Amino acid sequence: MSNEIPSLPSIDAAQPASSAPASRRGSTLIVAAVALVLLGWQWADTRSRITDLQDELTRRTTDGDNLAKEGRVLAKEAQDRLQELQGKVGALEARLNDSQGQQAALEAMYQDFSRTRDDRVLGEVDQAVAIAVQQLQLAGNVQAALFALQTADARLGNIDRPQWLPLRKALAGDIETLKALPQVDAGGMVLKLETLIGRLDNLPLAFEAKPKGDASKAGHAEAGWLKGLWLDFWAEFSQLVRIERMDRPDPALLAPSNAVFLRENLKLRLLNARLALLSRDGNSFREDVRLAAQWLERYFDANDASVKAAGQDLAELRKAPVGVDLPTLQASQSALRSLMAVPEKHVEVTPATASVHAAKPAKKN
Repeated sequence: MSNEIPSLPSIDAAQPASSAPASRRGSTLIVAAVALVLLGWQWADTRSRITDLQDELTRRTTDGDNLAKEGRVLAKEAQDRLQELQGKVGALEARLNDSQGQQAALEAMYQDFSRTRDDRVLGEVDQAVAIAVQQLQLAGNVQAALFALQTADARLGNIDRPQWLPLRKALAGDIETLKALPQVDAGGMVLKLETLIGRLDNLPLAFEAKPKGDASKAGHAEAGWLKGLWLDFWAEFSQLVRIERMDRPDPALLAPSNAVFLRENLKLRLLNARLALLSRDGNSFREDVRLAAQWLERYFDANDASVKAAGQDLAELRKAPVGVDLPTLQASQSALRSLMAVPEKHVEVTPATASVHAAKPAKKN
């Protein structure tokens, strides 16, 4: 450029025609220089941008790697959680299967318990009816049989079952039949007979009765002399007139040695009456009681209070009903047998029980 500066005036002065190509070359060089400068700046700028892009790419690549690592960690955690959730779901399914199995088992147990309870109730009713029949046939105890049937009916009433209505109707009919029977207090009558047997040894016989004058003489001795004299005179005078009953014979006189046999025979007669009472033989019972009352009136002192009380007891025993036709309770027994002969219904296998049997082996594995 230093060479071109001094040549410009010479060209302008000497040769004006050749200045045009020289200026063109100069402008060309300037343009070239500017272009070079621009290219250099462009290259530097491009290089700087490339460097920035490389840095950004490196940074983003690093970030991508980090994100990829984090993604892999998250994916692993998600996979672990998925496996954990699958395990929980499996556990919940196992518990569901167990709960279904328990529910099915409870239903089966409830049905078995209900069926067992019904069987137990029917067994208790059967036992009560059997006791009632035994009380009627063996002891003739209507009250005990009535109580047994009422207990059986109350036991059936505690558990309401429609299929038990025929049995309850039969029990109600037998209960009404027993209530309509005349009340026979066999136990009280037996106790009264035993009491009479125990009192026989203390009852005075007719020949053992003391004369009435003995008591009057004792009273005369205690009274004054003059009053005693008057009483003796009146006793002797009253013996002149004697009033006796002619509608019955005089009491039989027995020797003291025969009194023991009389008392023992009367005891045996009362024992026979007790056996007839227990066997519900009304004719024999009344005949034995009649003979015992006849012997008591004939051989014992009728004026004694204890003898009178014994005679009243025998009269009450003769009036009591003994030979009553007792029912057999056949209606209750037939209804009970027909009800117990019904076959039991078995429990059907439900889908829940099937799933339980299928789930139990999986749980063991």
